[in-house]
Amino acid sequence: MLWELRTHGMEINPDLRDHIDRRLNFALSRFGARVTKATVSLTDNNGPKGGVDKSCQIIVRLRGLGDVVADVVDTDWGVSVDRATNRIGHNVGRELERKREFGRENAREHR
Repeated sequence: MLWELRTHGMEINPDLRDHIDRRLNFALSRFGARVTKATVSLTDNNGPKGGVDKSCQIIVRLRGLGDVVADVVDTDWGVSVDRATNRIGHNVGRELERKREFGRENAREHR
């Protein structure tokens, strides 16, 4: 799966990049070719001051459906990434289910 990492106001270490890759693959691999791209944006809103400011936003482009988004803010990068990847997997599944339901309803109407 093709994914892009964008950072704002921080340096990324290789361990975090690998963690993101594993979590994205786990959350999205079941959707196969329907996922065309994922963009992960990490932002440290308060810089070195700390606090609940580690933002992880994931935008997934779905073939024929547009974008699905998950946004999480937490105190820890790992937790932020974990929660965002869980949420994006859930959101993508829900969006694809809606498309299936919509397709079934339209098929029934045209019989």
